[in-house]
Amino acid sequence: MDKKATNVVELRSMGKTYYGAVDTPVLFDIHLAIEKGSLNSIIGQSGSGKSTLLNILGTLDKPTIGDVLINGQMVNNMNADKLAKLRNQTMGFVFQFHYLLPEFTVLENVLFPVSIEKNGKITDKDREKALEIIELVGLSEKINVMSDSISGGQQQRTAIARALMNEPDIILADEPTGNLDSDTSKSIYKLFCKINRDFGTTFIIVTHDDRIAAQTDRIIEVRDGRIISDTVNKNVACPI
Repeated sequence: MDKKATNVVELRSMGKTYYGAVDTPVLFDIHLAIEKGSLNSIIGQSGSGKSTLLNILGTLDKPTIGDVLINGQMVNNMNADKLAKLRNQTMGFVFQFHYLLPEFTVLENVLFPVSIEKNGKITDKDREKALEIIELVGLSEKINVMSDSISGGQQQRTAIARALMNEPDIILADEPTGNLDSDTSKSIYKLFCKINRDFGTTFIIVTHDDRIAAQTDRIIEVRDGRIISDTVNKNVACPI
């Protein structure tokens, strides 16, 4: 996989303040470039600003100051519709709480992003692709099972499959193993690693699990709204 410096996301002099009865500065003078095909972790204590940073990298939130570029394109002044289209075409999201639709089957949940993009017009090709992805995440026997009837680890795998459906350049994951036991957490990380190595998908993972962070290509540590360290791990091997 080619990991030459082609940046999929870039932040330049970025800062974030939430305004209200009391103004709350959260991020300060962030400079960050995420290379295509890399596997990155963001670590830091609760309240350090790491989830806000991930949300800005994923265009779910806007900076107060500074620039955000996705695949070299400035997105600061994009309206909500353009940002939604950009996210749908470029990004996949996996959260601690998977946000599956409980009234949908595993297959229907995985197809949901395509259904939104195509106004409900799902094709046989779409279903075939969804089935291939479901097989990739190890849930072929669960395709027609309601998503609230499977285990937490299987629900997270369904969420990962859903995130892969539109072939995103980037997957952003916020504490994706936070509600899982250690063995299931390891299996989810192995899946991330396999997808990254096999398809060149860029991963940005916010995690409190130092064991996961230690196995990523790059560890970005945030403290009090600032990046205090940015470490490249050399010769990291996927645990697969």
